[in-house]
Amino acid sequence: MATAILLSAAPSLPGMANLNVAVIAPNGYSKDIGKKGTASDITLYDIKQGSDTVTLLEPTGYPDRLAPLFYSASMSDLALVVVDAIDATLGESMVMLHSAGVDKGYIVLRNYIVPEQLAPLVKGTVLEGYEHIEDDAIAIRERLLEDARRWGRTAEDVPGAVPIDHFFNVKGVGTVILGMVARGVIRRHDTLTALPGEHTAQVRSIQKHDDDFDMAAAGDRVGLALKNITVDELDRGMVLSADPDLRKATELSGTAELVKFWKHPLKEGMVLHVGHWMQFVPARVTSVDGEDASRPSVTLSLDRPLVHPPGSRAVLMYLDGGKLRVAGWLPLE
Repeated sequence: MATAILLSAAPSLPGMANLNVAVIAPNGYSKDIGKKGTASDITLYDIKQGSDTVTLLEPTGYPDRLAPLFYSASMSDLALVVVDAIDATLGESMVMLHSAGVDKGYIVLRNYIVPEQLAPLVKGTVLEGYEHIEDDAIAIRERLLEDARRWGRTAEDVPGAVPIDHFFNVKGVGTVILGMVARGVIRRHDTLTALPGEHTAQVRSIQKHDDDFDMAAAGDRVGLALKNITVDELDRGMVLSADPDLRKATELSGTAELVKFWKHPLKEGMVLHVGHWMQFVPARVTSVDGEDASRPSVTLSLDRPLVHPPGSRAVLMYLDGGKLRVAGWLPLE
C-alpha cells in the first residue's frame, strides 16, 4: 500500500534496497523470474543481486478467496499485471490495486490482447499510469532490480512496525515470524508488542533474504527470531511494534471513496471486510450518510481492533458482492 511506507529527507539507513511486487498473473508465473520461497495462500519469490533484492507476492489462493489478493496488493510498492484474458477476475484485481493505492506498475499483455482493449478498464485508475512491457522473464527480473535501486527507501528513523504474514516454531531457534517492515526501523534486541494484544517479545535476530542484519527498515522483507513469546500468542495480521503513534480502532468513521465500478450502495447492517496491512477484519456498517453515493460518510463497527498509523487507508471489501468484491477505501485518521 502506497501509504504504508514513510519517506523522509533524513540520511538513508544502511541495508539492502528491497522492492515488494504484487504479481497478478497465473499462479506460478514468478517461478521464471525469482526463487520460490514461503508458500501458503500467498506465495513469495525472491530475486537477489548483490545487496539489491525484490520480493514477488503471488495471491495463490485467489480468486477463490479475496484475502490473498488484498494481502499481496497491500504490502507491495509496485504491481506486475499479466493479462491473459479480459474478464471479471482481472477487473477485480485492478480495482484492488487501485483501492490499495499501488500507483506504480507494469502490464504484460498476452494472447494477442492489445492496449486499446484494456484502456476502458484502466481509465481513471492507478493502472492508467502503468507501463506496458514485454513478456520476458529475464528482462523483467533486471527491470525490477533496477527499480529496487532506483526507488530504494529512505526510512524515517522511528520505531518500526512489522505486520505478520507467517509465523512458526524453529527447533533450536524458537518463535520466528515473517513479514514486511511497513514503516520505521526495527533493530536487534528491540522489545516489541504484538498488537492489538499486549504480549511483548524481544528481537533475537533479524534476517533479510537469508542474511543476518542488526536492523531492518521500511520496505524490507524480514524474518525475525523472537524471545519471550510463543506461536500460540501470535496470529496473522498482528503488528509487531513499539511505535506509540499506532492506533487500535474498534470503530472507524469517515468518507468512503467507492470505485466507479461499484454497484452496491452501502447500507446500515451490511457486513464488510476492512483491510489494512495484513489485517482482514469483518466490520458492520452502523451508519451511512451523505447525498453522494460514491462518497458516503460511514461508521463501521469492527469485530476486533484494527492497528494502523494515522494518515493511512483501509480497503473496503464486500464478500457477497459477486464478480466485484472490492468497494473502495476509507481514509484513516
